[in-house]
Amino acid sequence: MGALDGKTAWVTGAGGGIGEASAKALAGSGARVILTGRRQAELDRVAADIEAAGGLAEVAPLDVSDAAACAAAARSIEAEFGPVDILVANAGVNVPKRHSGEISAEDFRMVVDVNLTGVMNCTIPVMAQMRAAGGGLIIMVSSWAGRHASKITGPAYNASKHGVVALSHSINMEEGANGIRSCVIMPGEVNTPIMEKRPVPPSEAVRARMLQSEDLGRAVKFVAESPAHVCINEILISPTWNRTFLPPELLNEADG
Repeated sequence: MGALDGKTAWVTGAGGGIGEASAKALAGSGARVILTGRRQAELDRVAADIEAAGGLAEVAPLDVSDAAACAAAARSIEAEFGPVDILVANAGVNVPKRHSGEISAEDFRMVVDVNLTGVMNCTIPVMAQMRAAGGGLIIMVSSWAGRHASKITGPAYNASKHGVVALSHSINMEEGANGIRSCVIMPGEVNTPIMEKRPVPPSEAVRARMLQSEDLGRAVKFVAESPAHVCINEILISPTWNRTFLPPELLNEADG
């Protein structure tokens, strides 16, 4: 038996990277996992992997920037499987032309719509279910850039990920009395496909020293398996080879 047997977990951005690793970790602990994202083929691949390992997975393509679609997805999950016990709000994007002198208003809005508004689009309907059920867990994936603004990630990403941190803490202040817990995870550089969106993608050697998606999957599983009276408010996690801490003489690779 797994620690999460009988639980329903909704993971956004589940078609790769941190979302995929989180979904697999939760399914491995016994949860039924609902996989959402914009890429049907990748969601199907992740679901097949989970089912091949003996887990339970469902696929529901979704763009988290569409509030009505998020609300409909939450209703559909509840109607078929019961209320969402765990939401992993992970979907996120960035753009190559991200710095203040080159980002367009449209790209800035798109990054914020997915990274911040998209988190709340899923959280609002899920919190209603959790209040009625007497509790639940929300895990929001922010970034190291949500605590320490970075030139590498750009103003839209920095602002949106700082917003996610504030959002998570606000939910704990307002909803803890209703048994709802929120944890914001702020990872430093993670070797995920989003690295390909950097103006200069890091080399394979640099990516090998970053956090890996499975590291975040273990963190999500740890939070999800914690008892209901425990609120892990935040996790700030980075690679040991943290390039934001290294002196210039040790940085043999461009920042990207």
